[in-house]
Amino acid sequence: MYRIMTKKSLNPTVTQMEIHAPFVANKARAGQFIILRAEENGERIPLTVAGCDKNRGTVEIIFQTVGATTMKLNQKQAGDFLPDFVGPLGNPTKIEGLKKVCVVGGGVGCAIALPVARALHEAGAEVTAVIGFRSKDLLILEEEFKAVSSRLFVMTDDGSYGRKGNVCAPLEELLSAGETFDEVMTIGPLIMMKFVAQTTKKYGVKTIASMNPIMIDGTGMCGGCRLTVGGKMKFACVDGPEFDAQEIDFDEAMSRLRAYSDFEAQSREQTCNLFKMQAEGGK
Repeated sequence: MYRIMTKKSLNPTVTQMEIHAPFVANKARAGQFIILRAEENGERIPLTVAGCDKNRGTVEIIFQTVGATTMKLNQKQAGDFLPDFVGPLGNPTKIEGLKKVCVVGGGVGCAIALPVARALHEAGAEVTAVIGFRSKDLLILEEEFKAVSSRLFVMTDDGSYGRKGNVCAPLEELLSAGETFDEVMTIGPLIMMKFVAQTTKKYGVKTIASMNPIMIDGTGMCGGCRLTVGGKMKFACVDGPEFDAQEIDFDEAMSRLRAYSDFEAQSREQTCNLFKMQAEGGK
């Protein structure tokens, strides 16, 4: 069993937890993920390792409450336990040799982008960060990005904070002005990563995307996380989760992600009804 050490709300839908998992904390590196279950016989879900404290033996996770399992996870409090917390899984971010990198994060994807930016900063790279959200109310991790970035651009769709617009705007401005990067790394909604890849392709800048498709076992056995990259089938859990963004078939990935939307909505509704009954004393 894995004890939840701390729990913190980052915005109305995003939660940060620290889990006591010494083995994972000792081994995990930026870019890797874990698979957990919120309850016995529950669904297995992948979450990126947002940070580790090797001395305390804790692993930080950040998740958005969007489906039945994340709703159940968010019901847990500090002191509660998780039955499973498996990892680290996937390949770590390739940091060696990178001197100047732009990290582009969107929404809750910033929780994945932050440890990458932090690892690059600790390795001595110059980091430019671009983070985007729908509105100020959904902003997360701004101060943490400031601490590891030489430049930080904060974008909101509605202009309620930072600059109005999407993450591609400052990226396009930098590249068109002659700014050079060894790599651009992007993590966020699929449609955002697709347009980041299209933007950087025009300037010949290598771009890496971290993919988080539907995943079940995390070992490549189920095939649920398959993607088409450069015309070849890849599995995000063992071949990734990071791939050349300019070779990913994002349209296929978005189509596959929508395939289970009806089932997810039904499961979410059942979970909401269960919580409502529990709150009413089972009536």
